[in-house]
Amino acid sequence: MLVTNTAPDFTATTVLGDGSIVEDFKLSENFGEKGTVLFFYPLDFTFVCPSELIAFDHRLKDFKDRGVNIIGVSVDSQFSHFAWRETPINAGGIGRVGYPLVADLTKQISKDYDVLFGEAVALRGSFLIDGKGVVRHSVVNDLPLGRNIDEMLRMVDTMQFTDEHGEVCPAGWVKGDEGMKATTEGVAEYLGKHEGEL
Repeated sequence: MLVTNTAPDFTATTVLGDGSIVEDFKLSENFGEKGTVLFFYPLDFTFVCPSELIAFDHRLKDFKDRGVNIIGVSVDSQFSHFAWRETPINAGGIGRVGYPLVADLTKQISKDYDVLFGEAVALRGSFLIDGKGVVRHSVVNDLPLGRNIDEMLRMVDTMQFTDEHGEVCPAGWVKGDEGMKATTEGVAEYLGKHEGEL
């Protein structure tokens, strides 16, 4: 289990958001000030994957505004990543997404995050890492089940709210909602006001 533990670090060849390729991209040196979303996907040039990568790119500013970096990982090579970025969206590509794509050719990163499936590809694992490098949230989808990127944004907001205010976030909490004090009285007060909204 990774949640509550330090995110496994790695150094790998990576295509950066500007299209350049570096051989020494290190996760711990690329954390956002307030967090990082590290997500795994099965393969470049497939079916569900481009919709997810494009959805992350469409919300990249929302994550950046929260001080959170986005980093994608698959078992493809840096050359495949680069070619996929250069392929137009209407031809099955992802366009020039603005975040790094890590090449996990050895599959060790996928193993370290326990998302390697059949010794072949990574499942759709998403990991929310705080600014100190601790995994605070994770979810893993089977291959045909696409992610909800807005839900990851919501989880970023819950993490940042609890860190800032010391309160907990009840079911369905969204930014701007009231938090809950983690006491018997706090639960009773919150449920007394909001039970019908749950």
